Amino acid sequence: MAVPILTLKSIALSYGGTPLLRDATLNIGPHDRLCLIGRNGCGKSTLLKILSGQIECDMGERFVRPGHIVGLLEQNPELGAYKTIAEYIRSGFHGIEQTQRGLEGRMNYLLSELGLCPDSLMQHLSGGEQRRASIARVLTPHTDLLLLDEPTNHLDLPTIAWLENELRKHTGALVLISHDRKFLSTLTSTPKGQTIWLEQGQTHTIEKGFSEFENWRDNYFEEQALAAHKLGRKINREQAWVIHGVSGRRKRNQRRLKELGHLKQQKADAPRTQQSVQLTMAATPHASKHVVRMKNVSKSFEGKTVIDNFSTQILRGERIGIIGENGAGKTSLIKIMLGELPPDEGEVFKAKNLHILNIDQHRAKLAPTTTLKDALTGGGTDMVVIDDTQKHVIGYMQDFLFSPEQIRTPIHVLSGGERARLELARGLRLPSNTLILDEPTNDLDLETLDLLEELITNYKGTVLLVSHDRDFLDRTVGAVFMHEGNGFWQRYAGGYTDMLIQKAKNKKAGKSLKANKSEEKKTNSKKRDDEENVPPKPVLTKLSYKHVYALKTLPLEITKCQADITQTQRQLDDSSLYSKYPQKFMELCATITTQQENLTRLEAEWLELELLRE
Repeated sequence: MAVPILTLKSIALSYGGTPLLRDATLNIGPHDRLCLIGRNGCGKSTLLKILSGQIECDMGERFVRPGHIVGLLEQNPELGAYKTIAEYIRSGFHGIEQTQRGLEGRMNYLLSELGLCPDSLMQHLSGGEQRRASIARVLTPHTDLLLLDEPTNHLDLPTIAWLENELRKHTGALVLISHDRKFLSTLTSTPKGQTIWLEQGQTHTIEKGFSEFENWRDNYFEEQALAAHKLGRKINREQAWVIHGVSGRRKRNQRRLKELGHLKQQKADAPRTQQSVQLTMAATPHASKHVVRMKNVSKSFEGKTVIDNFSTQILRGERIGIIGENGAGKTSLIKIMLGELPPDEGEVFKAKNLHILNIDQHRAKLAPTTTLKDALTGGGTDMVVIDDTQKHVIGYMQDFLFSPEQIRTPIHVLSGGERARLELARGLRLPSNTLILDEPTNDLDLETLDLLEELITNYKGTVLLVSHDRDFLDRTVGAVFMHEGNGFWQRYAGGYTDMLIQKAKNKKAGKSLKANKSEEKKTNSKKRDDEENVPPKPVLTKLSYKHVYALKTLPLEITKCQADITQTQRQLDDSSLYSKYPQKFMELCATITTQQENLTRLEAEWLELELLRE
C-alpha cells in the first residue's frame, strides 16, 4: 500500500460552541480520486481548507508528507487584491520550486485554452471569467494534491468538458466538491476512485466512485432506520419493566435503570436519517395551451447575432432545457419569449394569462439582514400563507430542508445552497404557471438537487430551465434548445444525453448524404453541359392545390400531435409508473420522443408553407 500524501486523524472543529466536525478521519494516497459529499453547511469547504492548511482544527492531527505541494481552488476566492489575470495567477507561484519559464508557459497555455487574456483587468471580469482565472491559477503549478471546491460553478458545457479532460491528465491526487453528478462520476470512475460522505460531522469512506454512492446512501439510511426501530422497541420493553415489573434485588434494579439511561442516550446520539420532503406549493392557475410561439425571430447585440431566424412553440406543461456556452444568448432567448425584450426581426406570440415565477442565478431578491422566518412570512406572524390556507413557518421550512433552529438565522449567514432553497420556498408560496430557472444548480448539494428535481416533476405548469448540469437536465427536461453557434438554435427531443445521440446521428447522416452527393456529382458530370442549355423553370407565383390543402390540414395534424404528446406525458407523470411497469415506461419514453420529432417536422413544414404563401 502506498504511503499517504496527506492524513487527517480524529479532526474536531467548532464555531461559536457549535460542533461542525467531530472525529473526521481521512487518508489520501498519491493517485487517489476522491469526491467529498455532504449537505450544504455540513463542513465540506471547511474540511477542504483544513486539508490545505488554511484552517487549524481544535483537536486531531494533520500530516503532509514533506516536499509535497497541495493546491486549493476555493469556492469564493478573494480576487480584489490583484490588478490583472496574469498578476493573480503569478501570485500562486510563491514557494514552488519549478522553473519560472515552465510556469509561464503553462500559464499561457491555460489562459489560451480558457479564452482569457493575461492583461485583462480583474475588476471587469464576469463571474464565469473569474472562475476560469481561478482554475488557471490552481492548475498552472504541478501539485501532488489538488483540492477543488465547486470547480464547475459558472462554467459552460464546453469548459466543463475541457476541465474534465485536463483533470484526467493530472498525475497527482484529486479531492473534489461538486454538485455536478456527471462531473463527479466521470473523474472518480477509476480504480483509485473513492467517495467521502460527511454526515453529522463524521467522515464515511466508500471505496467506490460517486456513481455507486447514492445506492449505498439509501441502503445506509434503511439500516439506520431499522436499527433505530429495534432500539426504540428495546427502550419500550425496559420502560415497561420499570413501571410494571416485579421488584427484585435493589442492585439488579439499579443496574437495569442505568442500562435504560444508556439506551436513551444511545438513541439521542444516533445519527438522524434524512427527512422525507413533502413539498407544499400554491395551486397553478390555468394557462393557455400555447404558452409561446416564435416565428423567424432574430436578435443581435453590438453586431453579434445571438438568435438567427429561430421558430418554435412551447406548449403548456412542457419542460424545456436551454443549453449554450456563456454569452450565447440563453437569458436573452427567455426574455424574448416572455416579452421582456423585443426581437429585431420576427414575431413572438405569448399567452396573456402567464403567471411567471423567475428564480435567477444571482438570487438578488433576498434581503441580507432579514431573518429566515420574516423572509418566508413577510414579518409579524408565524404563519405562511399558501393560496387560502396557512401553514406554520417551521413546518414550511422543514419542507425545504431547513431545521427549526434556523428560524431566526439572518439570510447573509446562509450558504449559497440554502439561499437557493429559500428563494424557492418564497416563490412557491405564490400561484404561478410558468417557472423560469436560470442556473439553479449553482452551490446546491445533492439533497437540494433532489428537492429541486421533485419540485420540477410535481410542478403543474411550464418550466424553462437554463443549466450546464448535464445529469440534472437528463433528469428533468423533455426537450432542449441547443445553441449551435452563430445565433443558430436547434430544438431536440429529450434531455442532454438524448441531444448528443441525435446530434451524432445527424452528423453521420450528413456525412452519408455528402458522400452520396459527391458520387452523384461524378456520375452526372457528363450531363451538365446539356442541363445548362435547358431554360430555367418559371418562378412559382401561386400556391398549388397541394400546398393550399396542406396549409388547411397541417394545423389540425399539429393539434392532434400535441394532444397525443399531452396524453403520453400525463401517463409518464405518474411517479409510480417506472417502479410498477418499467417496460411500459420505456415504451412511453420512446413514443413521446417519436411524437415530439413528428411535431417538430409538422411545424417546420407549416412554417415553410406560410413563408411561401407570404
